[in-house]
Amino acid sequence: MNRRAKSDPALIPIDLLLAAYANGIFPMADSQDSSPVYWVEPEHRAILPLDRFRLSRSLAKTIRSNRFTVTSDTCFARVVGECAAPAPGRTATWINAMIANSYAALFANGHAHSVECWINGELVGGVYGVSLGRAFFGESMFSRVNDASKVALAWLVARLKVGGFILLDCQFQTAHLQSLGAIEMSQSDYLGLLHCAVSSFAGAATGGTAGAASAAVASPPAAAPAAGDWGALDDALKAGRSPDSSVSETATSPGQAIVQLLTNTS
Repeated sequence: MNRRAKSDPALIPIDLLLAAYANGIFPMADSQDSSPVYWVEPEHRAILPLDRFRLSRSLAKTIRSNRFTVTSDTCFARVVGECAAPAPGRTATWINAMIANSYAALFANGHAHSVECWINGELVGGVYGVSLGRAFFGESMFSRVNDASKVALAWLVARLKVGGFILLDCQFQTAHLQSLGAIEMSQSDYLGLLHCAVSSFAGAATGGTAGAASAAVASPPAAAPAAGDWGALDDALKAGRSPDSSVSETATSPGQAIVQLLTNTS
């Protein structure tokens, strides 16, 4: 279901955006150059369960090699711009100026984040999205070299796991996301999961039940905080600790730590 957004022509108000996400709705544009923005509420929703990320042997090898230097929140606007730009096999995108400006405002308020992949100081891949409660809503990703977006997504999943997030929303299912573990469910089931993840946020969805889909998200500890901690992975890596407390051996590199975290699903 699509509805035209009524807002300032240059910016969607932050409160409106967050309320929309809390109720399973997000904005899109017809193209990068179009001016209207529409509210979208899909009949079916894709999520990537954080404990079911499919880490292939080749991707694990790439991450362990530390071929990519991976950072977060160092160039959010550039990541959005790269996601909006045409690329081979993708001549048009849905990110127009209003959407880019709106997410820049969310980033400035701590409700949007990016993960960046670099090779020799060049930005070659990344992903960005919205953070609300213990949910992260993946918006878009890009890749300029092989595996860059996969590595960015793997680091994102690891970051969310360490930070206590329980839901990674992918919006629409694609073959690429499905190969990495994403699953699709009805919007009503999705709303049940969403409510669990953002229940502390005023205006969160109250309809829908998780049903059989409840196993798709991790169960937070009884004393889990109301919001995920985006920086928890950075804190662990800087302190030389393993991000995964259940792993006894010490990781020899950031890439090794990420692989350990993603391969331990117990």
